Amino acid sequence: MRIYFLTIVMLLISPGKTWAQLDFDCEPINYSTATPSNPVSRLQERLDNGEAELTFDKDRGYLPSVLEQLGISLSSQMLVFSKTSFQLQKITPRRPRAVYFGDDAFVGWVQGGDIVEISTADPQLGAVFYTLAQEVSATPTFVRDRGQCIICHASSRTSGVPGHLVRSVFSAPSGQPHYGAGTFTTDYRSPLQERWGGWYVTGTHGKARHMGNVVAPNRDEPEAIDVEAGANVTDISKLLNTAPYLASHSDIVALMVLEHQTRMLNLITRANFETRSATHYDGIMNEALDRPLNYQSESTERRISAAVDELVQCLLFADEFPLEDPVQGSSTFAEEFAARGTPGSRGRSLRELDLSQRLMKYPCSYLIYSDSFEKLPPATKALVYQRLFDVLTGADTSGTYSHLTPHDQQAILDILRDTKSDLPHYWKTDSSVRAIQ
Repeated sequence: MRIYFLTIVMLLISPGKTWAQLDFDCEPINYSTATPSNPVSRLQERLDNGEAELTFDKDRGYLPSVLEQLGISLSSQMLVFSKTSFQLQKITPRRPRAVYFGDDAFVGWVQGGDIVEISTADPQLGAVFYTLAQEVSATPTFVRDRGQCIICHASSRTSGVPGHLVRSVFSAPSGQPHYGAGTFTTDYRSPLQERWGGWYVTGTHGKARHMGNVVAPNRDEPEAIDVEAGANVTDISKLLNTAPYLASHSDIVALMVLEHQTRMLNLITRANFETRSATHYDGIMNEALDRPLNYQSESTERRISAAVDELVQCLLFADEFPLEDPVQGSSTFAEEFAARGTPGSRGRSLRELDLSQRLMKYPCSYLIYSDSFEKLPPATKALVYQRLFDVLTGADTSGTYSHLTPHDQQAILDILRDTKSDLPHYWKTDSSVRAIQ
């Protein structure tokens, strides 16, 4: 019996690429039963205590009030017309779904919908999904999803954890995707020609082309879409009636930021889950083999290291798809996004946008300040900081980060030193000394 038990445990913790195999409904994650602690759960507590209230709007229900309470700007509005939401029956190219987002919360609204859709980044659970009924109530209640959402939002497309994704499809005139033509899960690494199928996109982007703003009328040749008609569109009022929406745009810069953000949050969750799961299984093995309780196996070290490597690559925008021409949005999103940055001593911030050749001026993710990152297991966060420091000081010569110039490296190093209070002591040393050790 003991040998059989150990064999099962070894299968669970065997090294290798095990993405999408984490059972996050079991110990130590307990996704479905653990008590959430995130912006939505905290808002619900304030509502229950009478410290906050939601106002019902006759045209859009609770949407405007929810956005205000979660600190989400109207400038983040994006419109998606593909039927890729569970309210798909109410979505068409003439009546797209509106999506709004901040750093840690996402809100979806459909014209005539029965609910407002909300998801949030929970530091210990990853993406948690809620709905809010679109009916007047003295005590509005966010109802947590119990499994429907993670059918799509917990797969290899989300790094194997409950997460978020941006999907690009070949959409029929009805909004129904031509699934036979394939779909793309897009992020900052994706070529523009694969992005935003089924979305409206407002803003300019030069000679590059994307899949947004158009449909695929021929079911036999769904890939034959008119990308020229969808390019550099700044006004979508001829494509739909924008009056029912809170804004008249679907900003290209917001879309680009969203694509980075979804992958970054998923990889933070992945590193969290891998660490906690591997450590938990180590505890089982340590007890079974009479090892010290804090013993860490080589397989656990490899699992955590692999998750951290991928997280750091995303954090520093490794393999980012370069822009051919400058990108300019059609709203105030870019300005508002940058204004929320935490400046260093020279006034520089990780929220400054580039938009001429790449997304960020200083390619290190602003989500390094997020609650999800801050609450990574301490040993995991320490390893992230070590890898970051090695890259930024030139000690890492692998070539993975060859996109970073010495100026980029020094600027990011300086900004983090000025704005992150929990950096290890060695970050305070002269970077040029570290680089040649």
